[in-house]
Amino acid sequence: MTTRYRVEFASARPAGKFSLFQRAFNAQTNRSQIEWIKGLLAVPFVLHSQPTAVYQEHSENLVAVAADTHQRYAEIFRDVEKLIDDHIDHERNAAPGKSKLKLLVPTAGSFFSRLPIEDAFKYQDTKRMISRRRFVAPSFNDIRLILNTAQLLGLVRGPGLDLVTFDGDVTLYDDGACLTPDNPAIPRIIRLLHQGVRIGIVTAAGYTEGAKYYERLKGLLDAVHDSPSLTPAQKDGLVVMGGESNFLFRFDSASPHRLTYVPRPEWLLDEMKAWKQEDITELLDIAESSLRACASNLNLPVAVLRKDRAVGVYPYDRSKIHREQLEETVLVVQNTVERSVVGTRLPFCAFNGGNDVFVDIGDKSWGVRACQRYFGGIERSHTLHVGDQFLSAGANDFKARLASTTAWIASPSETVQLLDELEELQKAEKNRS
Repeated sequence: MTTRYRVEFASARPAGKFSLFQRAFNAQTNRSQIEWIKGLLAVPFVLHSQPTAVYQEHSENLVAVAADTHQRYAEIFRDVEKLIDDHIDHERNAAPGKSKLKLLVPTAGSFFSRLPIEDAFKYQDTKRMISRRRFVAPSFNDIRLILNTAQLLGLVRGPGLDLVTFDGDVTLYDDGACLTPDNPAIPRIIRLLHQGVRIGIVTAAGYTEGAKYYERLKGLLDAVHDSPSLTPAQKDGLVVMGGESNFLFRFDSASPHRLTYVPRPEWLLDEMKAWKQEDITELLDIAESSLRACASNLNLPVAVLRKDRAVGVYPYDRSKIHREQLEETVLVVQNTVERSVVGTRLPFCAFNGGNDVFVDIGDKSWGVRACQRYFGGIERSHTLHVGDQFLSAGANDFKARLASTTAWIASPSETVQLLDELEELQKAEKNRS
């Protein structure tokens, strides 16, 4: 298997800080990995697509071709799965530097759970008919969803799922919207709470009062409060982490806002306790200065908003800012802060929020880890983070891959589909055992 893909590995190394293969495997789910697998599937697609065939005249032949294509695709996914399994086994045996993957890519990172990619492909192929297509090759989204399924299978068949964290905008609800009572994700989240799974809403919204989060999450919070079947302990399994990793609120039925602020000493990680206030202030000062310079240089119609643990710019006249301008601002600010002395001492996250740019102290990897600690030390291999920001400059869900397995979704409806898929896979695994 290593020999089969050596050419692809070697040819996929563009100039820059990381090769395509390195970036593909340093995270369990990211764009480079998807593009790499997409490239591997291109050859069998070209060889077996038969685009000149006519469905009506060659239906039996097309079925045979589809079966052959399915087998070829499955073999590729099986080889990739074996490569990852080999890497995981070497890490467990305290020999991480001797895996096939590590020999090919010295900077390859860790995997928190197995990725049954072959079975995940077979599952998605029955839904998306990937191997039956003659004109449309396996796409970026096909592979993204296959990897999501593999993450779920790895959790269901392996260590189990104890914590699910969700982004807010574009993950649970539309960008800038709220979680209303009719949101289809609500009964799915309540189902997880029934199973004893803890839920964390890890959002960039950096409010210091529970009332603000209640406005955004009212539908879910009221549904949990009114649920006659959830026990008090199950309801206590819901928390909201705001400002990426800066403000924690726990569910509280007695509160009019359904949330109560959790003092930082109760959930801060040891590393976070070392963050000094003077460093926080200095970093935000540098970020604010850079944001103002970008706004002036790009002629952006924005106002500056400074918070306790964040600073950002947003349009003051509700105008739409071009994506390129937003991402330019993210990259300039990120580069400026990283080159500062305080930027080497303190973690931060600069991200494009869709029509604004903000810089937060910490990032979602810290937020997810803090949720894990708050619930008694849940392992990364028992945690799933669901988010949409894995692609754009400063994508703030991307960092969550350092703290848990991740599922990359593209819309709130995909989140609902993912949760339904999780239930389906859980039932199938239960019946199989």
